[in-house]
Amino acid sequence: MIIKNVSLDIVCGITSKLPSNQVPEIAFAGKSNVGKSSLINVLMNRKSLARTSAQPGKTQTINFYNINDVMYLVDLPGYGYAKTAVSEKEKWGKMIEKYLHHSRMLKAVFLLIDIRHQPSENDRMMYDWMIYNGYEPIIIATKADKLKRSQLPKHVKMIKEGLNLRPGGKIIPFSAASKQGREEIWDLMDELLGLKEPEQK
Repeated sequence: MIIKNVSLDIVCGITSKLPSNQVPEIAFAGKSNVGKSSLINVLMNRKSLARTSAQPGKTQTINFYNINDVMYLVDLPGYGYAKTAVSEKEKWGKMIEKYLHHSRMLKAVFLLIDIRHQPSENDRMMYDWMIYNGYEPIIIATKADKLKRSQLPKHVKMIKEGLNLRPGGKIIPFSAASKQGREEIWDLMDELLGLKEPEQK
């Protein structure tokens, strides 16, 4: 997709009513500090529209980024940050759950996992919950530039086994620094939204 204009259109807090959007939505979930905002900035070709922070747990709202008035990229709050009070974690969990249950325009969910580490218990729970609710999350293995290229297949296999990824599940290694994976993610999103023909196998 050629990006002509992007904007942060809607911000939903814990008590906000979810919007009834008329265009397709693609959501991004992942634990705190896994690089969701960095990924969204790279996808949008913007340096800092999605606010990134070295401090985990910064995104505490659901943020809807309008792309060319034809789709929304939806940044969900990070989960699993240890220093967050349990009551806050529960509220964010409910907010993510409510969105995933009730959005009528949600076409796909990308789940971000740090490629350097085994999926955490929270990652596995989120993956299993999405599968249980009828989604087929696409895994984005972030921070790929932190590994040698030769290490990538081993770490992709580690994530696949750690999540017990379903047959046919996709894992895309991604780096915000080198933009590795950007085109692959956009090709997939265009395909999911019917903006391009599926590639012939």
